[in-house]
Amino acid sequence: MEKLTFECAQKIVAKGMEKATADYKRPICISVCDAYGFLLAFGRMDGSPIRSIDISQRKAFTAVRTGVGTDVFQTRLLKNQHQASYYDLTFTALAGGNPIIGKDGAVLGAVGVSGLAPNEDQAITEAMAAKAAAGEL
Repeated sequence: MEKLTFECAQKIVAKGMEKATADYKRPICISVCDAYGFLLAFGRMDGSPIRSIDISQRKAFTAVRTGVGTDVFQTRLLKNQHQASYYDLTFTALAGGNPIIGKDGAVLGAVGVSGLAPNEDQAITEAMAAKAAAGEL
């Protein structure tokens, strides 16, 4: 993939929701942002927590701006004894955000999920980012 399009972002949302249903049988909020951190697509499953709307968007924003998964960002924060807000007030260190990396290594966008356990959110974002990068959507 060379560019993250709106069509692809919508597919990421749909496939992420399918994965949440199939693997975890619980609802999520899922956000996809462009390379600058601006929202391209969003989905909120029936019954997902209201707080997950903003959290999923912040996870995607953090992943695209840092260029790493939010789980990796969290590890860096703990190592350096920093708060996420040290870098940006809207960053979050909650696992569940992953950048979408193009063939040339450039960050094309990111996906953020909220509503499940952090490791489950992260598993969905990793799967969706990998599918997008491989052109499987």
